Amino acid sequence: MSGYVDLQINGYAGVDFNSERLQPDELHRCCRTLERDGVDGVLATVITDDVDVMCRRIARIVKLREQDNLARQIIWGIHVEGPFISPVPGFVGAHPVEHAQQATLDSMSQLLDAGDGLVRLVTLAPEMDSEQQVTRFLADSGIIVSAGHTDAQRDQLEACIDAGLSMFTHLGNGCPMLMNRHDNIIQRALSFADRLWFSFIADGAHIPFFALQNYLNLVGFGRAVIVTDAISAAGCGPGRFQLGDRFIDVGEDGVPRAEDHSHLIGSGTIMSRMATNLQQELNLTADEVTQLTEINPQQILATFSDLTSAI
Repeated sequence: MSGYVDLQINGYAGVDFNSERLQPDELHRCCRTLERDGVDGVLATVITDDVDVMCRRIARIVKLREQDNLARQIIWGIHVEGPFISPVPGFVGAHPVEHAQQATLDSMSQLLDAGDGLVRLVTLAPEMDSEQQVTRFLADSGIIVSAGHTDAQRDQLEACIDAGLSMFTHLGNGCPMLMNRHDNIIQRALSFADRLWFSFIADGAHIPFFALQNYLNLVGFGRAVIVTDAISAAGCGPGRFQLGDRFIDVGEDGVPRAEDHSHLIGSGTIMSRMATNLQQELNLTADEVTQLTEINPQQILATFSDLTSAI
């Protein structure tokens, strides 16, 4: 295996994984473009919405994937991001706040059933799983549990880590621009750098490159992965694109933003561009880039889930 592995991708090349109307030819075209762009495997990501809607979207990906040899090769599983995330402005990010909710075993089971064994990673906010029931259930099922879109206190993070939380989703994002200068979710998460994996978006818009360098220096290359958090705009340039039920205008800089520019809405940058950024902006070696974009994501999947059953 010698290609990129992306654990968080909402869409690509004009195709939206969060569409209930996703068509077989769209999925095939998306996977063909991913393959052309050097991507070996992805976790198709479905974000917060009404649980029944999320289930339909997950089930559609599963159904269309099963019918397409290339899709089975490229889509290694599903990443469920939400709906058990913080509803607080800033922390909720681009997710629809009206559907952010407390974690329940019933809702989580519905989402897993829709995934028919393909859910590999779930992002949730530890404070929305206060008794750690869902975290423990997922970890015991061999599913990666990642904190994200959260303002969990340090004791809440620690309780979830003890219950099986093993990762933090796109550190430095899914949080407000203004926070306590010391006691904030980034610092709390980094205080567990010896116990968590961390994903980062290396497009230069989600995290300034100097800050990404600082994070990597602290986390170390052994526990970091690069994700694109790509939406359907990825690789397409300026234009209007879809994420679920909303339309997003992408400007000349290729960065998807909310209309008021209060937050970003996924990424329009492909993984090969992020790999180039790591070499050019952070002066990483080719081996270091390979570790972050290929080796480490494979390792976390192999460690925390039965990858072989998905391929």
